[in-house]
Amino acid sequence: MSRGNIVFIDDEAELCEAAEEWLGVNGFSVTTFTNPRTALQRVDPHDVDCVVTDVRMPELSGVEVLQHFQQAAPDLPVVLLTGHGDVPLAVEAMRGGAYDFIEKPYEADHLVAVLNRATERRRLGQEILRLRQAVGGAELESRLVGITPVMDTLRRSILHLADVDVDVLITGETGTGKEVIARALHDFGSRSKGQFVAINCAAVPESVFESEMFGHARGAFTGAIGERVGKLEFARGGTVFLDEIESMPLALQAKVLRAIQERVVESLGTNKPRHIDVRFVAATKVDLKVESDAGRFRADLYFRLATVELAVPPLRERREDIPLLFNLFAAAAARRFGLPERQAWPVPATVDSSDFPGNVRELKAVAERAVLGLGRGAVKDAAAASLPDRVARFEAAAIEQALREADGSTAVAADRLGLPRRTLNEKIARYGLRVPA
Repeated sequence: MSRGNIVFIDDEAELCEAAEEWLGVNGFSVTTFTNPRTALQRVDPHDVDCVVTDVRMPELSGVEVLQHFQQAAPDLPVVLLTGHGDVPLAVEAMRGGAYDFIEKPYEADHLVAVLNRATERRRLGQEILRLRQAVGGAELESRLVGITPVMDTLRRSILHLADVDVDVLITGETGTGKEVIARALHDFGSRSKGQFVAINCAAVPESVFESEMFGHARGAFTGAIGERVGKLEFARGGTVFLDEIESMPLALQAKVLRAIQERVVESLGTNKPRHIDVRFVAATKVDLKVESDAGRFRADLYFRLATVELAVPPLRERREDIPLLFNLFAAAAARRFGLPERQAWPVPATVDSSDFPGNVRELKAVAERAVLGLGRGAVKDAAAASLPDRVARFEAAAIEQALREADGSTAVAADRLGLPRRTLNEKIARYGLRVPA
């Protein structure tokens, strides 16, 4: 399988031949053109993962090539090949939509690395588009977003279990999407026409827990002026989701266990058991086996719930999904706040170093702040900024000063800063710095 379909445009035939040979050895499918007009006539942008073009060519400039492909396929990455004197032009082109630029003469391995990132971005954009086109959000992939193998396995397990009338225990850290999975098990199965009743066991006071769960008869206690159907019975034909089940008081776990085992409930103030037709899905952020061994959770309830267990991975164990999730959250936030949408939202640099203890929920908050301009680059008191923000500002200022002192020469500036030239170019693009002409 090809690592990506690349179009390489340069009026120097020798460079085209060398690029085709090296990129081919590294697993890319390459089509080269020495005439940019011919390339624009023959290339279908929807069949390409990245375009590499020289900036200065006799027929058309690389910027004109960029503009053509931007109109034809805005999400297609275009990489510019530049000489030293064209670096300011290339930086401006990146502000206008170019994916990256590489300064000649370049190292072949650096070209491969840039194209790896570019093709990944292209496929990410196509995955985002596919998810956005999911009709009414009905596809499971639009709810449980992710391109990592672990997410693909999780989706397959949900689809397999959705129509199997077995109780399920979902385990995972806070913010990983356990309720999303519970709802998917309900919506994609035969019980989708019934009620989905979510109960947060940590939020229901112990004094009213039995009444909430099992219902009560009129006069069962002071203030019970009428009969009330409990949540378990109300969910008839559907699903009961017991979230944070580790928070359920021990004294009540035995009663819930009986309801799960026998599928019957007895309302407070009555002696008549009533059958309930429900499926139970429970969720926990702790290890219930450890809790049961320690006597903090009933072992029999744990074993009853753990017939089938679905483990949801934390976000730090599927980092490849972060750009996709970030873009989906950012796009949704832009729509909600009435702000202009973009084809792709730049992921803040601080995201790469975060372990996301709040998982997907935390990433969503980060995306919303970025859309509102409250992330890196926002106008705020420097003393209140995070350490990564302050480091980034210092680095950008140091690079800007070095470029001024070097009269715009990235080679001289890189030497003074003790950086490889390509690293400096990447930082110039990342911070959106102007290179003095």
